[in-house]
Amino acid sequence: MERYTEGCLVCGAEIVYSDQPERRECFYCGQAGDTNAACQAGHYVCDTCHAEPGFAFISQQALAYQNTDPVDLATQIMRDKTINMHGPEHHFIVVSALLASYRNAGGEIDLPSALHVAFSRASSVPGGACGFWGSCGAGVSTGIFISVVTGATPLSEQEWSLANLMTSQSLNTICQHGGPRCCKRNTWLAITQAIDYVEEHLNLSMIHSEKTICEFSSRNQQCRKARCLFHPEHLEA
Repeated sequence: MERYTEGCLVCGAEIVYSDQPERRECFYCGQAGDTNAACQAGHYVCDTCHAEPGFAFISQQALAYQNTDPVDLATQIMRDKTINMHGPEHHFIVVSALLASYRNAGGEIDLPSALHVAFSRASSVPGGACGFWGSCGAGVSTGIFISVVTGATPLSEQEWSLANLMTSQSLNTICQHGGPRCCKRNTWLAITQAIDYVEEHLNLSMIHSEKTICEFSSRNQQCRKARCLFHPEHLEA
């Protein structure tokens, strides 16, 4: 069965969001869940089935990466056919790209262990949290990244502050660029914010990609085009 990577994964139709959740069964696994999102044909895909094909690939790419440019790594991952145009897999992409680049830049972490912890945390942030919670998962994942590398817990002092400040700065940057959501744009924005933050607060430098040109806009039904700072039309203006 063909699996679409834009719109509905089942049929490719546009996703419709409702104010009130409805009880639906996932098309793939049959698990029932409350959801605000289904396609025009009524198909619902749970977050696990939506993102699962890409999770193993994301970890593999992070473990194999040898450079210190998290935007580059995230873009490489997002090009793969297992990664949908939008979806909660991007939350894990953000933290994985940052952890791999941080380790390669000299950060003292056990990358396999860090990725395992990060996956557990990032995969608990649902798709659509940006609109329904007011907390984009890409921004939250930068806070997860800082929490993992500093060992923050709810009882920590400085580490607790660092993790929450990271999230707030990422969310502030993301919200300034306006909706509707774009998981590619918000991934790049969050990672870029985290690069600057790590240099300022953890005294460690990662490569900061000079110019990121979006290659995914044709797949995004709600693309802001020239209003997005990564869109070719914006860069040519």
